[in-house]
Amino acid sequence: MSHLNKTTENLECLVNKITYMKKTLWVFTGTLLGAMLVFGSSVMAEKQADTQVVSLPIEELRAFVEVFDRISSSYVEEIEDEKLLENAISGMLSKLDPHSAYLPAEHFEKVEEQTRGEFGGLGMEVGLEDGFVKVIAPIDDTPAQRAGIKAGDLIIKLDDKPVKGMGLTDAVEIMRGEPGSKIVLTIMRQGEREPFEKELTRAVVKVKSVRQRLLAKDIGYVRISQFQVRTGRDLVSAIKELEKENEANLAGLVLDLRNNPGGVLNASVDISDVFLDGGLIVYTEGRIQNSKMRFEAKKGDVMRGKPIVILVNEGSASASEIVAGALQDHNRALIVGRKTFGKGSVQTLLPLNNGAAIKLTTALYYTPAGRSIQADGIKPDIEVDMVKVERIEASKLGRMNEASLDGHLSNTTKITEETELVDDATVNLLSDDYELHEALNLLKGMMFMNKAATNK
Repeated sequence: MSHLNKTTENLECLVNKITYMKKTLWVFTGTLLGAMLVFGSSVMAEKQADTQVVSLPIEELRAFVEVFDRISSSYVEEIEDEKLLENAISGMLSKLDPHSAYLPAEHFEKVEEQTRGEFGGLGMEVGLEDGFVKVIAPIDDTPAQRAGIKAGDLIIKLDDKPVKGMGLTDAVEIMRGEPGSKIVLTIMRQGEREPFEKELTRAVVKVKSVRQRLLAKDIGYVRISQFQVRTGRDLVSAIKELEKENEANLAGLVLDLRNNPGGVLNASVDISDVFLDGGLIVYTEGRIQNSKMRFEAKKGDVMRGKPIVILVNEGSASASEIVAGALQDHNRALIVGRKTFGKGSVQTLLPLNNGAAIKLTTALYYTPAGRSIQADGIKPDIEVDMVKVERIEASKLGRMNEASLDGHLSNTTKITEETELVDDATVNLLSDDYELHEALNLLKGMMFMNKAATNK
């Protein structure tokens, strides 16, 4: 027990020194930049110092030292003290919430990759739930999205390795790998009675966060799949491209944030600012002073007050919810779809002296009206259920009409012109993307009302 006694004596000496120094610990905090998860998104922070008074649980620290000594000396296999301490740190963070984590030095550099818009892996935002990896949202045009991975899926096995009890960082590291290599995910999905497997091929994921097209004359559509550092600038460029293609200013816009897992906090501020002429966008609250921040919009609405519909669903999280909440509170956009994910916490990356870092939840963010979306999400102004519309040929219904009756009179009138009540593009949109079809109809109604009000 000499090793334990010596370690305990050292601990008591340290505790006495800390107590003598007014029981203060220097805790590094950082400038908040975003709410992101490891597997597809990250936030960097400037390292700053803040003093915080802490009462030390001496008995618990003694118990920790005793457990450390017992494991070090009696575990069936020899384990390095450094590894044992690293595991203790990882466990301490993982028990706080699903988004706090320890990033060893070899993982730290990879955390920046998604913010730059290029990284290797499967392409989905994930968190932890009940010990399993939960998919927040697959990213557009990635192996995960192409394989049919859905928001809310629980990954219970990675190849032959059970996920239960595995840290999020370790799970993410397994899912990453050489482009072209394969991995089998075992998934539990709501509504499915049994788990099922999906084989995915890893790839270098190059994320283009903004895509645009015209839905109809004067109506633009912009899809944002993820919030990166330059997404705000890319959005402005996308709207200008649409107006150039339209040969006139847009009269309305659909902004699609479905299955957008979020990203950099500043990007969500930039996106909101694009459509606002002023006012509060979002503010954050936490225990330390550096976690209290407010973001205000500058003058200049790129859409000049024209109607906007924002599409959201259960895969819209974090920065997506900031945008939806800000524009909803300012009555600047109609929010359409389904209730969002509800991730209203802010994570800060805090570099450590050993080259590693911790990703720590340091604040909650609030909409301009003071709503916290943590665990509640953003409720749409108009809910649209998940619906699949299929075209059925009338001949397959088995119904009779006049022409099917014996002895019916023929129609001798020549049809010189056909009038299409609904164009093919609208029909295709109805069957391919019902939610977008409904958003387009709502936007047309808003445009009509806006035009009527202008003409008064």
